[in-house]
Amino acid sequence: MSNDDTPLELTTEQIFLIRQSARRLQDEFDGVFNAETIERYITDSQVKIGERARFANWMPVLVERFTRDRLKALARLETGDLSMPAVLFLCVHNAGRSQMAAGWLRHLAGDQVEVFSGGSDPGSETNAVAIEAMGEVGIDISTEFPKPWTDEIARAADVIVTMGCGDACPIYPGKRYEDWELTDPSGQPIEIVREVRDDIRTRVEALVASLELTPA
Repeated sequence: MSNDDTPLELTTEQIFLIRQSARRLQDEFDGVFNAETIERYITDSQVKIGERARFANWMPVLVERFTRDRLKALARLETGDLSMPAVLFLCVHNAGRSQMAAGWLRHLAGDQVEVFSGGSDPGSETNAVAIEAMGEVGIDISTEFPKPWTDEIARAADVIVTMGCGDACPIYPGKRYEDWELTDPSGQPIEIVREVRDDIRTRVEALVASLELTPA
């Protein structure tokens, strides 16, 4: 099945697990979104992830996590809760640079900031060498997965950091944009990816300072 408007076909077990996810999300967002809204976003997230997810057995987990991010962004928009800044990191495949940047920001700023990432053409899995390089500095991005950026996440972000997605990157009025010129770690040896990792750390540290966050 191709990535169209039809959800990826799931096994009976996967359908059951996604229904469990829906119940968890309904509890988590009780009083914010009704069950119909959550079901609609779960179905749409299933379509958007589609066959890009290399490990189909993980589909229910990925759908739940992606839907949670989207609902958090939507809640931020609808409630006007700006108690903390939100940052969206974008690259082409959401498999290397943007995942490393998101990992660094979560590591350096903790729960002081909402962190999102996405790709204009998401890959099927996070770059293994990027995972290795980040693991060397104690940051685990092995459970992260490539996903597309969505309208509600882009609109909810205060800062959108782009990394080579060019004209495919979203443009929204009133956003703070930064464009980071970074070597694409895809196909690069670990030595080069370490340099990219360290370059990203420096840039994220400057971002943390500019947002007046306390380094973790």
